[in-house]
Amino acid sequence: QVQLVESGGGLVQPGGSLRLSCTASGSILRLYAMGWYRQAPGKHRELVERISSGSSTNYADSVAGRFTISRDNAKNTVYLQMNKLQPEDTAVYYCHREGVVLTTGRMVNDFWGQGTQVTVSS
Repeated sequence: QVQLVESGGGLVQPGGSLRLSCTASGSILRLYAMGWYRQAPGKHRELVERISSGSSTNYADSVAGRFTISRDNAKNTVYLQMNKLQPEDTAVYYCHREGVVLTTGRMVNDFWGQGTQVTVSS
């Protein structure tokens, strides 16, 4: 019954900005690490940026200095601020709530949003 709903995607020109939002139902996001992933046509889904329950972050080299993940626990929402967007950033962006990692290395009890399209084009 956990649902993650992304919003804020759209069409933007190169150099522009967008802010994506991920709002949860059925889960208290402050208890979990959250991540933004993206998948471009013909490519694997990749991690864009992650934020822990303690608000430490890590990010992909391709977005360093341009994208910022943050969370507002009072609103049960995670954001991805995207600046200086490039055509290569065009992808479907997904919100991910992490679960737990077993001793085998497998993550369980994690959830994905439906994705929101970001298109960067002139």
